[in-house]
Amino acid sequence: MFNPIFPDRFSLFKSFFIFYILFSFIIRCGLYIWSFSDIDLSIINILSVFGLGLIFDLGSISYILLPYAIYLLCFPTKWHGTKVDKVLTYICFTLFTIILNFSFLAEITFWDEYQRRFNFISVDYLLYTYEVVENIQQSYSIPLIVGTILSLTILLLIFNNKKRVFKKTFLSQDVIKSKFGAVALTLALVGVFQFCIKNENAEQFNNQFENELSKSGVYSFFAAYNSNELNFNDFYKTLSEKEVITGIRSFVDHKEVLFPDNFKNPLARIIKPQETTKSIQPNVMFICVESLNSGFMTRFGNTENLTPYMDKLMAESVSMTNLQATGTRTIRGLEALTMSIPPTPGRSIMKRENNTNLFTVGDIFREKGYSRTFFYGGDSHFDNMITFFGNNGYDIVDRKKEHRFDDPITTTRTRISDEEVTFENAWGACDEDLFEKVLRTADRQYNTKQPFFNFVMTSSNHPPFTYPAGKIKVTENNSQREGAVKYTDFAVKAFMEKAKTKPWYNNTVFVFVADHNAYSAGRTEINVRKYHIPSFIYNLPDTPAEELNQLSSQIDVFPTLFGYFGWTYKTKLFGKDLRYMQPNEERAFISNHRKLGLRKGNDLVILDSDKDARFFKWNKTDNSLTKTPENKALESEAIIYYQSAYTFYKNGLMQGVIE
Repeated sequence: MFNPIFPDRFSLFKSFFIFYILFSFIIRCGLYIWSFSDIDLSIINILSVFGLGLIFDLGSISYILLPYAIYLLCFPTKWHGTKVDKVLTYICFTLFTIILNFSFLAEITFWDEYQRRFNFISVDYLLYTYEVVENIQQSYSIPLIVGTILSLTILLLIFNNKKRVFKKTFLSQDVIKSKFGAVALTLALVGVFQFCIKNENAEQFNNQFENELSKSGVYSFFAAYNSNELNFNDFYKTLSEKEVITGIRSFVDHKEVLFPDNFKNPLARIIKPQETTKSIQPNVMFICVESLNSGFMTRFGNTENLTPYMDKLMAESVSMTNLQATGTRTIRGLEALTMSIPPTPGRSIMKRENNTNLFTVGDIFREKGYSRTFFYGGDSHFDNMITFFGNNGYDIVDRKKEHRFDDPITTTRTRISDEEVTFENAWGACDEDLFEKVLRTADRQYNTKQPFFNFVMTSSNHPPFTYPAGKIKVTENNSQREGAVKYTDFAVKAFMEKAKTKPWYNNTVFVFVADHNAYSAGRTEINVRKYHIPSFIYNLPDTPAEELNQLSSQIDVFPTLFGYFGWTYKTKLFGKDLRYMQPNEERAFISNHRKLGLRKGNDLVILDSDKDARFFKWNKTDNSLTKTPENKALESEAIIYYQSAYTFYKNGLMQGVIE
């Protein structure tokens, strides 16, 4: 019987629609069961999750089917069922089915790593196919994945053939009004989602897992693509320029700070040391450790003895025991550490335009006569590290892939050669090989009589968590990740024991800090506990071991180090020497892609991209967040920090030397 909306010509259209909705439901069920222990179970919540999920699945499929609906409408009736029509239909159906099957399986692997639907991370990963494909290959069974995708695609082709769906599709007995009706319905759905519904509208729950399960992976992917850069002034609460400038200057001020009137950047200032501090210029080995949870260390309560050597070093160091990562990705950690700036919403500055000739901690080292080198065991093309470091004054030492072109940088690039690598995985040479390269480079740097600043980014503690065999003892209770943590500790020990035999060792300070925490997802929209990271400064001359317990941020690491060095220097960094912080000044920036958090004590404000601010009290015992009344002082402080960081960067005030 004739369907006035979907005629026979639209049979494949209907079949593809049903396939997508059914598979989306199955994936959501699977992820729901996977997250069972983290979900606030109730009948109402279950119905709400799957109801909202269906709505967003409808939005996703409307975008996917719109080009096909237009094709069915516009393709001349006299050509219906011709070879051209059939070839185009079969090819496009097969291609889109493969892509969607892949996306469904990719959602499972992405959830395994991040406990999230597709987001900005998945968008970024599209640019780095080599690393991502290698990571998948080393973490999962490629034959199984490919076989599953092809099997599902073939089954759907057979099913549609058996149900004569293709034959009905090629029939030409359509009424033009019916075709317009089908296209109009699809267009209407696209219009509603394009102009009336945002991906964050799915976030109707207090539980973050339920918020994510309510979303559609495909829809979330394209939403993340469109919001990769967010204009703070358009999406967040703001204050006047005068309030922001006055506020940010007061936050970084103390008795040892001068604000000369001739400096263009209102944050630019001169830092002077305490009168009793002797100025020194030791070499600096800065080790940024991939995904090193504070919870992996015995110092912070771990009972598995995963990091015995780093625990020993920390006990002998100046340690920052309450340091918080600014984000959940390496690129955010590198941004915070090198630029000493709160995170800007959306994409990291390291991947934005105008990210060269910026004022970084490297400029302060340069003023003091240091060489500056960035070390990475993988190809630093990943996450734009090569462009950022190479065009902000750092020489590059990395595992450059031979098939890639040279990136335009203003400094030198040295490749870790095949002969120097004993083991590597998707992300590059193992930490031992990287540290060996660092040691050899430091030997050459020492011979130049110029102090060196070496920024080392490790990678072994990262999926697929593979490392050289026979190096560590892994027990039955250790996960694959915990094995990688043990190996990282092993590699650090080997590095330090060799470093202690070098002529440059006594005049070298070693700084260890994590780029971010592992397992960053949680039940709340920002998982407060998962931002706590270890950091410590080892081998400071004439400085006994001590703990700095102030609540602080990655942006404070280098200003604190410079304070111990007794340096007078010009700066426009946002960070502050921890030793100058008064109890009421302690704060930490904890954010994700679009939620910007400021924590003071256990009070937390989250600025969101709908010009909203929400307030919480954090319970350290169970890591829960309880909503609290509006706190205008806390809100204003958060806006001042984040708005000034965005505005100063966007207006070019973070570029160039201080004048």
